[in-house]
Amino acid sequence: MPTIIPFPARYSAFALCVAGLAACLAFVLVSPHLWLAWVGVAIFAVLSGTGVHDLRQTRHAILRNYPVIGHLRFLLEFIRPEMRQYFIESDSEAAPFSRAQRSLVYQRAKGDPDNRPFGTQLDVTAAGYEWINHSMQPTKLANHDFRIVIGGTPQPADADPAQVCTQPYSASVFNISAMSFGALSANAILALNQGAKMGGFAHDTGEGSISQHHRVHGGDLIWEIGSGYFGCRNDDGTFSEERFTANARDPQVKMIEIKLSQGAKPGHGGVLPAPKVTPEIAAARGVPVGVDCISPASHSAFSTPTEMMRFVARLRELSGGKPTGFKFCLGHPWEWFGIVKAMQATGITPDFIVVDGAEGGTGAAPVEFSDHVGAPLQEGLLLVHNTLVGVNLRHRIKIGCAAKVITAFDVARMMALGADWCNAARGFMMALGCIQAQSCHTGHCPTGVTTQDPLRQQALVVPTKADRVRNFHRSTLHALQELVQAAGLDHPQQITAHHIVRRISDTEVRLLSNLVMQVQPGALLGPLDAQHNVFRTYWPLASAESFQPVTQGPQGLVSGFAMAA
Repeated sequence: MPTIIPFPARYSAFALCVAGLAACLAFVLVSPHLWLAWVGVAIFAVLSGTGVHDLRQTRHAILRNYPVIGHLRFLLEFIRPEMRQYFIESDSEAAPFSRAQRSLVYQRAKGDPDNRPFGTQLDVTAAGYEWINHSMQPTKLANHDFRIVIGGTPQPADADPAQVCTQPYSASVFNISAMSFGALSANAILALNQGAKMGGFAHDTGEGSISQHHRVHGGDLIWEIGSGYFGCRNDDGTFSEERFTANARDPQVKMIEIKLSQGAKPGHGGVLPAPKVTPEIAAARGVPVGVDCISPASHSAFSTPTEMMRFVARLRELSGGKPTGFKFCLGHPWEWFGIVKAMQATGITPDFIVVDGAEGGTGAAPVEFSDHVGAPLQEGLLLVHNTLVGVNLRHRIKIGCAAKVITAFDVARMMALGADWCNAARGFMMALGCIQAQSCHTGHCPTGVTTQDPLRQQALVVPTKADRVRNFHRSTLHALQELVQAAGLDHPQQITAHHIVRRISDTEVRLLSNLVMQVQPGALLGPLDAQHNVFRTYWPLASAESFQPVTQGPQGLVSGFAMAA
């Protein structure tokens, strides 16, 4: 007896398409003037052809086993992020920013009311919940334009006059963090800079240097200089003093920031592929058009902490005395301590340091780097602040920070941990209209924020979005003013870890000051026996003459890095 092979059910959709095609062809033969039959022929012909292609292709096993209908799986996978974001995730579920956080930015950017009825949606009994203690005697402040002066702090009597900051900058406590032209569209850069001009705050250029779009509206710029020395490089990629001076002395440039590393991918470097190096990007960066644009993982202008401090002093001199500092994400503690020892040895101090947390974002980074490389902002900020306090240099150096700063409470909390000001990147992107589609690296940004596609970025209308950038900044600082007043203070710089309370468990809360490391002034200048383990272990390993550890500690190089313990 012959064996009857049953028809596999997984081919049913394909079989129905073929049957539909046959039926429509029959209708066409019988009634050639019936237009619906011709439409059916076209539709079922495409579906049947798709099924044949699915059976013959070798890339996707699902399509070979489930011709035609297998495409439904890829469709559902494609729209899954949107379906989850709009219909499934809760308002407080952060990935990486919660719907509640995004909604707050949108409301403030548009000037809509951001008041919340019916009480908080947060679980105030959950471990990790934090609040700021208020005063029975609130203050009344005239405005919310909180500012700090960066640079111009007292220098040693024997300091070289040519290396002293003579053009201090009065900065807002909330500014736009580093995002390069190329990572952002031309219209996004135009809107951010116009918003910064209107609101009186600073716009960090990112390491892609100063483009023509940064200059249109004249907003204050922080010029970030990365390892590629874009905008101040020789043809071989080394640093050019002549080109640096030409840009740095532009009155629109208020501060110079050397980028050592960024939070999203510290120690990685990067490559902008040749097809993306357009004439505009090439002009801004000083690189050839259509050639891979490489950002090395480390700088070529210095190789030791001492050389780095001399580079800082040289840039400050070449810029005409503008505030000069550096940005980094904390990695090996002995490297940071080596930089501090170089400050002590040379007498040269940066005017500011920006601490970037590992939770920071970028257009694209390897998953392992985003998830597992670099110190989070709290730990990095605490170590930087306390080290400078411990060597009596904190009064000479301002500290900025960046990483998931969205609300006024975020700003207040970072200032309680030691920051003088905060930067935000993704918050201002959302003010531009970013919907967290997480397609920044594809060139297909749906809102025109992170694409170089001229048609896509036309959707971003510069005057409207600039107004939203200004609104978001103003509303956030207004909320910060209300927090400062409620705490009975006169300036957010007066907020300390004693003002912030964290829940530890259902029955225990503690002041943040009792949970985080706090070093006394000058404590690191003497014996380290009574200091935190991170100092006892790593300070002896640090050298002003090398980023490498001097010796292996008795407990190994990884002991004692629980900085917040």
